[in-house]
Formats: sequence, C-alpha cells, structure tokens
Amino acid sequence: DWETIETQSGLRSSQIQEVADIYLQAKSVICCWAMGLTQHTHGVATIQFVVNLLLMRGNIGRPGAGACPVRGHSNVQGNRTVGINHHLPPAFGEKMEKLYDFKAPTTHGYDVVEAIKAMNDGRVRVFMALGGNLVPASPDTELTAAALEKTELAIHVATKLNRTHLVHGKQALILPCLGRTEIDQQVAGPQVVTVEDSMGDVHASEGRNAPAGEQLLSETAIVANIAAATLPPGKPDWRGFVADYATIRDHIEKVLPIFKDYNARIAEPGGFSLKNTARDREWITGTGKANFTVAAIPDLTLPPGRLRLMTIRSHDQYNTTIYGNDDRYRGIKGQRTVILLNVADIANREMAASDAVTITSFGPDGRERQVTGFTIVPYDIPEGCAAAYFPEANPLVAIDSVAAGSNTPVSKLIEIEISRG
Repeated sequence: DWETIETQSGLRSSQIQEVADIYLQAKSVICCWAMGLTQHTHGVATIQFVVNLLLMRGNIGRPGAGACPVRGHSNVQGNRTVGINHHLPPAFGEKMEKLYDFKAPTTHGYDVVEAIKAMNDGRVRVFMALGGNLVPASPDTELTAAALEKTELAIHVATKLNRTHLVHGKQALILPCLGRTEIDQQVAGPQVVTVEDSMGDVHASEGRNAPAGEQLLSETAIVANIAAATLPPGKPDWRGFVADYATIRDHIEKVLPIFKDYNARIAEPGGFSLKNTARDREWITGTGKANFTVAAIPDLTLPPGRLRLMTIRSHDQYNTTIYGNDDRYRGIKGQRTVILLNVADIANREMAASDAVTITSFGPDGRERQVTGFTIVPYDIPEGCAAAYFPEANPLVAIDSVAAGSNTPVSKLIEIEISRG
C-alpha cells in the first residue's frame, strides 16, 4: 500500500524505489545508523527492520557487509561489554559473587530516564557522575534539573566544568580528574586503559601529555579510593587495582572469557577483535538460524497544524559542548535558537523566514512544554517535519516519551505546534 507507506514515511515511492535499486545492485552493503533511528518511539523495531534488510541478501557475516551502529564516544560499547549494565546478567553476577565473596544485587538499577524519575520521586539520595553533563543532555530539562536538586549529595568526577555542576541538592562535590590524553603515573608506572570501538575492536590507550595539575587523580583511582574508604576490608584489593591497571584486566578476564589473555592481546599492535557471533554466522536463537522480525506499521498521523520535530547537532558542536554558533553543514551562521522548516509549512502558517516563534510540544503525560525566541529558517526538510538544535530544544522532550523496548528518549519524533512570538 504505497499511499500508507508514503504518508507514514514522508518519502515518495520513487525515492524508495531508487534506494532499493541501489541496494539490489550492490555486491556488499553496510548499514550505518545513529540516534536518527534510535531516538524514535519505534526505534527498536526500525533497527530490527534494518537487520531484516541486511539478512534478505546475506549482508551479515561476510566481508564488507553488516550492521554498524555509530556511537559518539570511544568506549560506550566497551562499558556495556565489561558489565556496566543496570540489568545485571545473572551469569555475570554469579561469577562476581564467587570471585569477590559478596552477594550481588538481584534488583535492577536505573537507566537515565528512570534515574531522573527516581531522583524526582525522592528514591535516590546520591547522584555520582563519571563525566557527562546530565541536565542539558537529558530530556525534559526543567524536570531533570528539579530532580537533581532533590538529592542530598551530587558528586561529579570531571575534566572540565559544565552546566550540570551548577545544579545540585543539599551538598555537591566536583572532583577533578585526569583526562585520557594525560599521563597516568601509578606505582607500577605509566598506566594504559583500554577502549572498545563500535566495531568490537579493543586497543590500549596511553596518555602522552603532562597532567594539568600535580594533585589530579585518575577516574580509576577516585572510584577505587572511595570504595576502599567505604567498604570493609577484604576482596577485592582496591589499592592494588590503582597501583597497576593490568590487575583490573586480569580480573575482567576471570569473569568474562571473551577477554582471555587480555593484557597480552592489547600489547599487540592494533589490539584485538572481540568475538561477534553474527559476524561468524553463529545464530544464538531458538532455531539456530538468523530470525526475521515483524512489526505493525505505526499510525503517525498528526492533528491538523502540528509538526514532528527532531533535535540535531551543528558542525561546531560535540554533544553538549558548543564551540561556536555556526553550522557549516546547513549554512547557518551566528545563531542556534532556530527551527528549520519546509517552505510549504512556513507558507501554510502565513509566516516567513526570520520570524520569531514559540514552540510548544505535546507529551504523553498531557502536559504542554514550550521554548520561546526561536527563529524560522527555511530548509530542505520533508513537509510536516522540523528540526532544532540539541540541547536548546531538549525542554520539549517529555520524560515519558521513550522508545518501546529500549527506554531511549524520543528526541526525533516530538509532536509540536509553532506560534508567533
């Protein structure tokens, strides 16, 4: 039903056919995606359909082909691989219990959205961040700030100051730390950390620059020293972890077999690749084969006069760090509080380029959220769609507007209206 497909996708059938022809003629295909897919209500299903597309022509498990989620930070994937997970896998917990003689928690922790809600409800008393800029980076900016202000203690381990450091509850600590580019000198000598990239490749990373200050500690030292000062004596040897990070990797290897010979392998040029079952065509499924996924087409019809807004980033920006107000990607100079609109949507509202507008969003909780003082910029964007910069437009994202199956904030499908002023 092309009419339904065109209405729901915002694309013409000819455009879809053109892309399909390119795909059919390609010998090998890699599909890449980032937050443009994940930050949707139906982001999980969308990515499952990307995998379906790859499987249809055997583009998984052979050279030059596959699925490639693009991540912005060097170790986002690596954190999850070594067990930083608010849903503790039972097998991981059992190995930790045997190794360190303690009882692992059986209840789940919080993701970012649930953590914000828990702080707002008074269920979290202490917030500790290893880097990050929670308030502007998160959805529902005002609610997130109010939630953080309800804590009894906020601790920030950081290499530089940011806006979140200005928002806290009864007490707050800022603990400066070494950056990854700085020399990390410990008892055993200069230390290396390891990084896993989006391709599942792990390599060593060693700082080369002199530390910014003599009293700076590494993140590892700060966390281990807090643990040593707080917990009763016993396992593990926190001070030993700080003295030589290779000891930490030895312990990771004991819990996670995929890191066998960890320290030896990172000493090799370029490091090593972690096992990837899909790449090796080992299907960990009930059938022992690759499985296709099905899902119903969602109804994305909007009430008259409303648009779908997505948050975007400029060229002069890295996450919440804004280096300048220009965006050479899109030809925008000297301003960030802008809303990019299709010329037809501008004309239909009897508005014009450079008009000042208020943007109102409509969340699942029934509340209306607003940002003011935004300027219209005509742009080549599908009719019915709009775009504004992150984090300036984050106040429009409702805390309860999340992707089904992942709980990722929906920053690419915000229902809005615009009005003059």
